Amino acid sequence: MARTKRFVIAGGGRVGKQTAENLVEQGHDVLLIESDAERVEALSDAYIGPVIHGDATRPSILEQADLSEADAIAALTDEPGTNLAICMEAQQYAPSIRTIARAETETDQEYGEVVDATLLPEYLGGDYAADILTGEDIRTLVYPTADLDIIEVSVAPSAPVAGRRLDEIALPAGSLLISTADRTELAGAETVLEPDEQYILAVETDVVDEVLNLMRG
Repeated sequence: MARTKRFVIAGGGRVGKQTAENLVEQGHDVLLIESDAERVEALSDAYIGPVIHGDATRPSILEQADLSEADAIAALTDEPGTNLAICMEAQQYAPSIRTIARAETETDQEYGEVVDATLLPEYLGGDYAADILTGEDIRTLVYPTADLDIIEVSVAPSAPVAGRRLDEIALPAGSLLISTADRTELAGAETVLEPDEQYILAVETDVVDEVLNLMRG
């Protein structure tokens, strides 16, 4: 079982809140930082995790967040410049912390020099941001409906399905292997799930955990 991680989310708007909720659903701990009083109240009422009311670019606020104990920080405010400043300031307190910043365009070249990953407008979903933060070998490719996810998963060498053909595997009802990650062909009965290779699946929400156990052990 994967260990519980601790994440700091700066920005409690739609994306920040969705990201925090997704991480908590995965069993991780989340602390949110938000400067708007009304959002702070709404976040507190949602019981996602501790909420700090303040400006995340201020050293005193980041000190309260105890970044040395966090695995990653995501700066998801509506202001790209603010997000960059938050990540830069965070790295002063915790040089090894993983950082993600919401950007506006792929041409924001300076982001790549100071943050580990950027989140662009077309991917502004909480699931996508949570995937980047956790660093797991699973990625949500399409923002899910209430009942269905389209995901990309790496097969772990020790997984029950590693090295086996699709027709030898009992995938649970409500799941479908679509293709390999390179999307060169559809999956068929003779498709072999090779260790360390990535595959795309459509999975109903209630069997996601079962599918991940088969793919990752």
